[in-house]
Amino acid sequence: MAGFFDTYGFLIVSMVLGAMLGLSLYLPLMTGQLSLASPGFYALGGYIAAILSTKVFTSSSVFPIPLLLLEMLIAGVASGLLGILVGIPALRLRGIYLAIATIAFVEVLRVISLNLDITGGAVGIFGIPQPFQTAIAYLWIAVPLLLISMFFLYRLERIRVGRAFAAIREDELAADAMGINPTHYKVLAFTLGAVLAGIVGAISAHFLNTWNARQGTFDASIIYLTFVLIGGSKSFIGPVLGGMVFTALPEVLRAIADTSSSPLIAQFLRDSRLIIFGLLIVIGTIFFPEGLVTPDLFKRSRDRK
Repeated sequence: MAGFFDTYGFLIVSMVLGAMLGLSLYLPLMTGQLSLASPGFYALGGYIAAILSTKVFTSSSVFPIPLLLLEMLIAGVASGLLGILVGIPALRLRGIYLAIATIAFVEVLRVISLNLDITGGAVGIFGIPQPFQTAIAYLWIAVPLLLISMFFLYRLERIRVGRAFAAIREDELAADAMGINPTHYKVLAFTLGAVLAGIVGAISAHFLNTWNARQGTFDASIIYLTFVLIGGSKSFIGPVLGGMVFTALPEVLRAIADTSSSPLIAQFLRDSRLIIFGLLIVIGTIFFPEGLVTPDLFKRSRDRK
């Protein structure tokens, strides 16, 4: 068992972090908003942790866990404040126009990070101190955070705020007519997603030991969108499942490529992750328009019992 975790520890932690990134995109979708801004907040959180740990909270030994938690808090607050500033004007848009606006936001942050000295420019920040000696040890931070996020969403869907989110998603005009303020709740959902993405970014910066502008790109937006659309956009279980499966998918493709007898097929599998993700989105939306996990799935399971 120890050998298994030594071999696959990095992948397991990456799957947990991917699940939380899926949830960060799911939160705006709870109000029907197709926001692709999560990679921007994820990159921001990572840069905050990288800068603080290398220039402010310097430590000659193992990086203290309390400082990591403080960085996560700072990254979450900063991402939330930026989420409010971006969300108030951007969430007046709908559909594809909102998606384009949030993609532009991600690209603006990426270009800024490429041209600032404090972010290391195109090279990025290296040598970010490690709070744990092994990759699998990061589960002590990542798993509790995932469970807390899932419990939070479970409760959120069952209180007044969650019901308002659902009403706006189903019919914004009808929700407005019933006295629900769509702008208020959409900004709230957008901000909560930004906070979660920023916190995950802070953990990931230490986990990866390096951080650069490639962490927040349009490619990442498509990958996170795949987590939600294929996993399921009507239940928080869907993004968790999608995030874990599609984070592991590149490693599965790499393993298949390594065992393939055809060099052409092997090279295609190694280099075509985004192509395969795109095909899965198309196929998934045709055959599973609500994703693999839907609320009806749990209802049918309870009815059979």
